[in-house]
Amino acid sequence: MKSSLLLCVALAVSLGFILVAGNPQDSENKEHVLVNNKCQCVTVTSKFIPSKENPDEEILERNIRILVPLKARENISDPMSPLRTTFVYRMTELCKKCNPVEIELGGKIYQAQQSTSCNEPETCYTYNRDKCYTTTFPFIYHGETRDVKAVLTPASCYAD
Repeated sequence: MKSSLLLCVALAVSLGFILVAGNPQDSENKEHVLVNNKCQCVTVTSKFIPSKENPDEEILERNIRILVPLKARENISDPMSPLRTTFVYRMTELCKKCNPVEIELGGKIYQAQQSTSCNEPETCYTYNRDKCYTTTFPFIYHGETRDVKAVLTPASCYAD
């Protein structure tokens, strides 16, 4: 009986060590993704790091990763539009949250947004793979020209 109890305790302790080892105790080095804007190819992350001046203090470090798409067009849905030469990134636009959230005030439930500019269209520098993009092009068949609609991102336009 003592040996089985000792075995159970040893097993519990070893599982406890495994569980503790699986979950990082030092969550201060954990990097948090603040923005992952696939439309504008931007990722913003942050994490707390020890201060170089005072090791007892921590400072917030932000990392901004911007991928500039080569051969991006001014109008991504028009392959004949000129190449884009200007890329503008505004943190306020990247960090806006347009999904309404329900909040309770004075016993009543309201819907609120964290941004006021959600009705403005977003400028995309590359295809958002979750959105369906199409274009029209002239198609000549038996001497007759017709405008035909073509899909630019088939994976997001057609269901599996």
